[in-house]
Amino acid sequence: MRNILLRLSFDGTAYAGWQRQKEQPTIQGAIEEKLALITNSPVILHGAGRTDAGVHALGMTASFETAAAIPCAGLVRGLNSLLPEDIRVLAADEMAAGFHARINARGKVYQYRVLVGDICPPTRRLYNHHLKHRLRIDPMRECLEALRGEHDFACFEATGSRDLDFTGGRGAVRTIFKPELTVGEGSPLPITFEIAGDGFLRYMVRNIVGTILEVGAARMSVDEFLAVMAGGDRTAAGPTAPARGLFLKEVYY
Repeated sequence: MRNILLRLSFDGTAYAGWQRQKEQPTIQGAIEEKLALITNSPVILHGAGRTDAGVHALGMTASFETAAAIPCAGLVRGLNSLLPEDIRVLAADEMAAGFHARINARGKVYQYRVLVGDICPPTRRLYNHHLKHRLRIDPMRECLEALRGEHDFACFEATGSRDLDFTGGRGAVRTIFKPELTVGEGSPLPITFEIAGDGFLRYMVRNIVGTILEVGAARMSVDEFLAVMAGGDRTAAGPTAPARGLFLKEVYY
């Protein structure tokens, strides 16, 4: 059996997330269906993670095993000829036996995009969180910097992220390598959060961004944000930012 790693980009607007579902269109389901046609055999695709409904990807990865002898370049061409235009295979690489896209991942990079201004251009509405009020950039950057390093991120964890009765493993502890905020130019004003870490809990990035935007809007202070992190209480944090602004940028191995 060959072990193949796919690098993917997709617009998640029309999908109920990554994970295969019986009655909803998903990214995994769409790709598995076309892989089965190409390889003439059922295929199970293992993603590096599970993006939620409406979330996009610039560099998602997924692996699968197959006995088909189709060259990697042929897999890319074949899949892209069959997949809908909102899903694209960027590359395919043959990996060593035992490689797994999720288990072997060392880290991920997420982007979250915000537009600030009175009017959001219609062509950008599906890929940005639109806000009309101004944001305080320096306090937001101060909060982002507080994320750097190893922390218990239970305060930014969605219900169902993990089995809370399981006492092993690392719980809600994750390490953030790079928390950055970039402000562009123009009107509406583009603001991009970029957060890289060794792992993420369900809705973690969107909950972080939603809470930091509360600081930017002066509805929460930096000290209150730090208290939320220390307290570990999700109900004390801010709202979950909309899925449409979130992009999985890259997976590290």
